[in-house]
Amino acid sequence: MNIFLIITIAMCIILFMLQKHYPIGPSILLGGLFMWAVKAPDPMHFITAGYQTLTMQRTYDLLFALYFVMCLEIELRTSGSLDGMVRALQRLFPSEKFTLAIMPAFLGLLPSLGGARFSAPIVETASKETNITSEAKSSINFYFRHIFEYSNPINPGMIMACSIAMLPISKFIIHLGWLSILAFILGWIFCISPLKLPPKKTVISTKEERNKDISDVALSLAPVIINFLLVVFFQIGAAISMGLVVIGMIFLLRATSRTLNVKNVFVESMDIKMLLNVVCIFYFIQLLTVTEILTAIVTAFNTAPLPPMVIIACVSFIIGILTGLSQGHVAIVLPIVAAMAPGDITMFGVAMVFGIAGQMITPTHVCLMVTLDYFKADFFKTLKPVALIELLILSIFSITTYLSI
Repeated sequence: MNIFLIITIAMCIILFMLQKHYPIGPSILLGGLFMWAVKAPDPMHFITAGYQTLTMQRTYDLLFALYFVMCLEIELRTSGSLDGMVRALQRLFPSEKFTLAIMPAFLGLLPSLGGARFSAPIVETASKETNITSEAKSSINFYFRHIFEYSNPINPGMIMACSIAMLPISKFIIHLGWLSILAFILGWIFCISPLKLPPKKTVISTKEERNKDISDVALSLAPVIINFLLVVFFQIGAAISMGLVVIGMIFLLRATSRTLNVKNVFVESMDIKMLLNVVCIFYFIQLLTVTEILTAIVTAFNTAPLPPMVIIACVSFIIGILTGLSQGHVAIVLPIVAAMAPGDITMFGVAMVFGIAGQMITPTHVCLMVTLDYFKADFFKTLKPVALIELLILSIFSITTYLSI
């Protein structure tokens, strides 16, 4: 059977499973099992792929990194630091426009499935005395939550991508980080600038309130900034850096008299379902490797009439649309890129950026569905400015990539 037909059927199986609300890990693994059954049905491949998955360092690096990300989110949320930061920013910034853009962006640094539900009430509160439409609120909440997809060292998709690519996260961020700045600028131009907001009422704060504002902002920003510095400038792995930040925050929160249940931080963060999804995805990758299905895919791509980079861009974009998850297009496309062009950061960058664009304009994206439900907004009106921005980002990125080759 033609390898492209095999991939197409496998993708249909994965999408069917996702539409039936099965977890992404088992869904992707089932697609891999279909490819194994058609292409190389040798039972020993199961054992070899399983052994390699359980003995590879990248498996445990990713598992621990994701676990500590969840620990940090619980620390900031249960200690009241995030709520305090929202109130502080509303008092500190001269316009509600800053709060509308910055708070979803900041909360997007702490990734969680459907996390747009966490930032939606903040957008609603910041705009409650305005005539902003539900669609405008929805676009702002959804779009700004994802501007750091290109540069966030604790984003699961970024961590997984670097694990598969065998590239330091710092190198990947340096390569793509400028897109986060571009994304913020374009988001401000198309989503924030058109808003007509009334002058903000002057709020007189006491010295104690100002001190608390500074403390809340510092406590919320510190772990993200420190982790970024450890990963980018000190070349420390994501798992170790996140672990150090989580432990350090325990002492810092205690020192500032914040309520924190340490046991709950580490117990409630043990999301077995998500961690098993990661193991399934890595097992899927190894199964494709030991059966040499990846080799067949690479050979087929290399003999295709279109340049490999164009093919990867198109495939990543389509998979991003179909899955609506960064882990989805990363798990499916990046192993192919790793086999085609190992260590080629340009090719990996293309796969990431086009995959992100796909997941930003699809109804399968959980954050979009959560946002639309919260604001009771129209799908197409909400997505219109987002789609325009993504088109501009892809155009600018494609031009700069082409000129740099």
